[in-house]
Amino acid sequence: MVENVIWPAYFDATLSRREGRRVPESLSVEDPTVDEVATAVQQVGYDAVVERDVAYPRQQWEDSGRVLVKGADDAGKSDLLQAVAAYVTALRE
Repeated sequence: MVENVIWPAYFDATLSRREGRRVPESLSVEDPTVDEVATAVQQVGYDAVVERDVAYPRQQWEDSGRVLVKGADDAGKSDLLQAVAAYVTALRE
């Protein structure tokens, strides 16, 4: 079983690609939370496990948390991130 790790920084509009954003700016939001990402993962149709006391490696000083996506064997990581990003932006509207 493949387990994908998704960090909220992947969707953060305040970060550049070099700093860790993995989706286009048009699909990113400012300061996404781990709960928003977990909700979006569940909306896409996968199981989400939230780990709150973990820091993104590029921002070790801040415990942002991460989401483990279970059962995403049929989708590549970039496709998964695009779908989750679309739901995160929809949650903010």
